[in-house]
Amino acid sequence: MSSLYDIEVKTIDGKSQSMAAYRGKLLLIVNVASRCGFTPQYTGLEALWQQYGARGLMVLGFPCNQFGAQEPGDEAEIAQFCSLTYNVSFPLFAKLDVNGSDTHPLFTHLKSAAPGLLGSEMVKWNFTKFLVDRTGKSVTRYAPNTAPEELAGDIERLL
Repeated sequence: MSSLYDIEVKTIDGKSQSMAAYRGKLLLIVNVASRCGFTPQYTGLEALWQQYGARGLMVLGFPCNQFGAQEPGDEAEIAQFCSLTYNVSFPLFAKLDVNGSDTHPLFTHLKSAAPGLLGSEMVKWNFTKFLVDRTGKSVTRYAPNTAPEELAGDIERLL
């Protein structure tokens, strides 16, 4: 993969989607889970989407079941949970792996471009966040315990 925009993902309803659809947008890409201690961050992610979406921010949620089996449901259950519990309206995608031999190419790209603490590429837990600028360049990786509202300054600067 030469570019983030060459990567294909599946939407929560199973449709193929090219990341090229988000060219020119500021992206906040998050691996999410419905039964995690950080799950209430959906509220903050939705608030960012509502506040900055019209200015070019796209919040993209990628469910992952690799951490404590905290995303056991299928895509329909995930979509329903997010909608009913947190009123999520930002795009959600099909479950994927962010670590290991089946790591999705999107997360291989993100982890390589924005390594974590001490240069580690491994995603440590659910709600790890990647901010990608309008040119497709990964700018920053945020830890799971970084609240979405703490990203507002970086988002403002890049919009």
